[in-house]
Amino acid sequence: MFTHAQIWRGIDLLAAHAQTSPSGLARRAGLDATTFNPSKRVSADGSKPRWPSTESLTKALSAANLDFESFAALVLDRNGRSVLLRLEMQDRAGAACFSSGGLPRGENWQLKPFPGLMLSDAYSLTLGNQDLAPVYRSGDTLVVSPQSDIQPGDRVVLERNNGQISAWTFLGRNAQELRLAPLDGKPDERIVTLQDIRWMSRIMWVSQ
Repeated sequence: MFTHAQIWRGIDLLAAHAQTSPSGLARRAGLDATTFNPSKRVSADGSKPRWPSTESLTKALSAANLDFESFAALVLDRNGRSVLLRLEMQDRAGAACFSSGGLPRGENWQLKPFPGLMLSDAYSLTLGNQDLAPVYRSGDTLVVSPQSDIQPGDRVVLERNNGQISAWTFLGRNAQELRLAPLDGKPDERIVTLQDIRWMSRIMWVSQ
């Protein structure tokens, strides 16, 4: 059975998983922005615990693209496993570090415990430079998954055929091209042909 503290901690972790705050997660789920605020977790006089409704939790899980099993793992603080590579995002890593599907390969990877239940193919990249500042900085760890569906507005890591690895906000795609935007929100849309992309994976979590 989950405790009151575990459920609310799980919601905080769910918001972090979605790369937003509890208020931002509520808005993304179509709920009132205060739904998951600390003030809503106890009664007005502080004497009674308040629990999130099943409806609000279901909407939050959908907004964060996470199923209930994975949420339960966050609540229970189970450890999944991911792999870690210190990699400068502009390095030409190419086939030495990644398969054509964006999965890690080679001898430069090592297993590392990571909090929360991750997808079976998830792995982490630790940034080695400031190329993605101010959004991400050197030392930040990006957990990415090649198998996760990518929707407009998601942040992604991709590798081009020349081996260059970079991170973007995904805007959309058609049969021939991807539309991307810089992570810092600047109105500088980029069009990249699918033929130029070796792989693309969604950023699922950021540890800063």
